[in-house]
Amino acid sequence: MTVFVVSYDLNNPGQSYDDLYKAIKSIGPWWHYLDSTWLVSTNLTAKNIYDRLSPHLDSNDRILIIEAGKNWHARLNDQAYQWIRLHL
Repeated sequence: MTVFVVSYDLNNPGQSYDDLYKAIKSIGPWWHYLDSTWLVSTNLTAKNIYDRLSPHLDSNDRILIIEAGKNWHARLNDQAYQWIRLHL
């Protein structure tokens, strides 16, 4: 399994992105602590993830999907650190 960072800017005020959030959660084990950033553990590629999520984005939204690595540093809560250590 690979962990990917999914980060986005949703630029349509008042738009409901519930379907996007459901799509992210369906990819695999996930962590979501920062407003516009998710970590997902999956066997999919970054392109596969994009293909699953893009139907739920508006044309002016932005998204970045990038593989996470072992070189990281953060200021988060203990639960977040536990998830990251378990999946990375």
